[in-house]
Amino acid sequence: MTSRFFSTRRLPAALWTFAALVVAATAGHAAWRIKQSVELARQSEPLQASPTGATASLLIAGDSTAVGTGASSAASSVAGLIARDHPGLRIVNRAQDGARFADIVRQLQGDERFDAVLVMGGGNDVIRLTGEEALAQNIARVAQLAAARAPLVVLMPPGNVGNAPFFMPPLSWLMAKRSRTLHGLVRQSAADHGAIYVNMYKSKAEDPFAQRPGELNARDGLHPSDAGYLLWYDALNTQAELGRRLRSLKAH
Repeated sequence: MTSRFFSTRRLPAALWTFAALVVAATAGHAAWRIKQSVELARQSEPLQASPTGATASLLIAGDSTAVGTGASSAASSVAGLIARDHPGLRIVNRAQDGARFADIVRQLQGDERFDAVLVMGGGNDVIRLTGEEALAQNIARVAQLAAARAPLVVLMPPGNVGNAPFFMPPLSWLMAKRSRTLHGLVRQSAADHGAIYVNMYKSKAEDPFAQRPGELNARDGLHPSDAGYLLWYDALNTQAELGRRLRSLKAH
């Protein structure tokens, strides 16, 4: 179907050639990024800690951001930064690369009690186009299960996925829209289940990951770098007061 505004029959051969080159370049760019993500995931391992005489316990569940994929080492992940600042804290990290909220539900199964639960996830639901109704149900189930495991629950979805260098328009626009929906659902579930919601969503103009991509993003343009995870950790301590709350738990 054509219109008076756009007719494929009128496109000159040179423009068709240019369009083909753009598609090829974009595909090559995406393939390189995906290869980098796979390699980073292969290198990553969730940090766990079992100090002698632990004074408090933390369960971490989630996706690659909870694993720390993109960081130069597990010590530079969010879990690693928490362990650094709270050496007496036992950390059990069940996060897995590629996990969606449906998978996080399984990570939270069991009867063991913890002092706190940190859930970091949602990016894979955004990217892999999980339906909104199913996503809402899975997020609510995660919040419910986390609340049953610990008195302190923190839910931290990723920032605006559409701002990641990994994506280019028009796909980046879709990712931004879906990220906005994800944050709305997490915010609501946190309110419904007494959890703390950490908001990392920002417009492109306000997002440091979009303004400083080479510094805050890993080489795949999708995961945070060491500096990026440090920024996430700062948000945890600022918005959720995680450090203060963990020190309070240890004091008891």
